Amino acid sequence: SQQVRGMATLKMISIRLKSVKNIQKITQSMKMVSAAKYTKAERELKSARPYGIGAQEFYKKAEVKDEEGEKGQLIIAVSSDRGLCGAVHSSIGRIVKTDIAASPNTKVVIVGDKVRNILQRLYAKNIAMVVTEVGRKPAVFGDAALVAQSIINSGIEFSKGKILFNAFRTVVSFRTTEMPLYSQNAVANASKLPVYDSLDSDVIQSYTEFSLASLLFYSMKENATSEQSSRMTAMDNASKNAGEMIDKLTMTFNRTRQAVITRELIEIISGAAALETKN
Repeated sequence: SQQVRGMATLKMISIRLKSVKNIQKITQSMKMVSAAKYTKAERELKSARPYGIGAQEFYKKAEVKDEEGEKGQLIIAVSSDRGLCGAVHSSIGRIVKTDIAASPNTKVVIVGDKVRNILQRLYAKNIAMVVTEVGRKPAVFGDAALVAQSIINSGIEFSKGKILFNAFRTVVSFRTTEMPLYSQNAVANASKLPVYDSLDSDVIQSYTEFSLASLLFYSMKENATSEQSSRMTAMDNASKNAGEMIDKLTMTFNRTRQAVITRELIEIISGAAALETKN
């Protein structure tokens, strides 16, 4: 009975050891893939930053303020469809939940499927639009323009708005950031807008649409870089944890095997001694 239990334990430990080794191979492969994608994403981020910084500077120089009224708030939450990247998605979902609790008249446009999964159970009625198939390939300006055009065509009205995304800082850190988003009426009523010449309603509308696409493109690039760096770090930590678990399981396996062998030797010696005593 004891021998059978010992052999079963050895078999279970051996199966688990093999499983953890396979998981370690997967996490190491994912780390290498994320490292390659991160290098490319960081290089492309440098050329995308002027799009977002330029639009924000215009809003600051013109002193654009939120539109007065009770049209509610619009939040564009930028994430992706893929997980295993630390707190990249949960940090955005947590802020959106806080904003909805403070202002129930909030409409959320979600870029990426992960934040939708976070909000769908309790705040499904606040979700105005979801854009999926994001993050599989590096985003280009055309992707951001399509998302912006979909938001404009949906006719969502808002008094104040913002874009939530993860701004890349270093390889091991990111910062969940929000950028202000203004409606066409808010831009048209800006106090220092007359400083710019030849700004009629058509020009303001065109610039508002272009700035929305620019801000989305910038936020998507920042978020993609943060996601890849966070996934690379997460997979590195997972590989280290798997290595520690492999060491512990190997030690447990060796100790259990030694105990089984010792028990069998004791039984053989005891049986031989019993036969000699009987003879």
